[in-house]
Amino acid sequence: MSPATEFGDLLHPGSWSSMAVTWARIGAILVSAWVARFVATRLIIAFRKRIAARMHDAEQVRRAETLGRVFRYLASMIVGLVAGTLILSELGISVAPILGAAGVVGLAIGFGAQSLVKDFFTGFFLLMENQITKGDVVQVADKSGVVEDVTLRYVQLRDYDGNVHFVPNGLIASVTNMSRGYAFAVVDVGVAYREDLDEALAIMRDTAAQMRKDPEQAPRILEEFELAGVERWEDSAVVLRGRFKVAPLQQWNVRREYLRRLKRAFDDKGIEIPYPHLTIFAGTPKSGVAPAFQLNRDQRAG
Repeated sequence: MSPATEFGDLLHPGSWSSMAVTWARIGAILVSAWVARFVATRLIIAFRKRIAARMHDAEQVRRAETLGRVFRYLASMIVGLVAGTLILSELGISVAPILGAAGVVGLAIGFGAQSLVKDFFTGFFLLMENQITKGDVVQVADKSGVVEDVTLRYVQLRDYDGNVHFVPNGLIASVTNMSRGYAFAVVDVGVAYREDLDEALAIMRDTAAQMRKDPEQAPRILEEFELAGVERWEDSAVVLRGRFKVAPLQQWNVRREYLRRLKRAFDDKGIEIPYPHLTIFAGTPKSGVAPAFQLNRDQRAG
């Protein structure tokens, strides 16, 4: 067939009407796909809100929100795939060979994109097992921060400095979640060796009790202060340890406030918070007949 003949066929009224019908059908498919995606999204959002309204646990609410976003993403992919298949059929392109070829190509791509496949599988189990949800504070792949988004491909974190980290799910070997159920605010306090440890421990206990009576701090603290006692001996201090059982994500706020109050309480009672000391022995025998010559920082500065 010559080019002139093909051009003449295009000018034939029947060809134009057939093309118009085809493009009208394609337009109808696109509109239907948009409507289907819109309806599916609204239904998922409504269902998620209805489920969240029945939940009284903030952790379960965050999980419902995370799963809602994933289901919306999957719904968009399914609608797009179906619409693309119908459009190809309207254009006269057989779908069966494409699907067969896609299987072979997909197998070849699978070997070259194993990390991508691993990302999707790991992301699926992270979501289904409720290991990570939006709003959690986690540590994954040597990165930590607040979870801003969770997809089947990656986890988006924002750290304390405001930096955003995108961690592929395939790199996540373990998850440290610091915002589930409750947390412990562990406090290590150093006092001088010459101080009465029983007195220091009593001050720590009293400060914690007063703090729990504070209306602002009481909702954050779940149980009484747990005083472990002497944790270790260091070069210039005896370290005392205690901890609060607190609400999720409140461990840092409680610890900072407790240390602030404890510093004031130690100052009022004259409890020394130690600093490094230097003791020099100049030719003193082991029996210790001669007194030690002591030089502290204030004397050296003078």
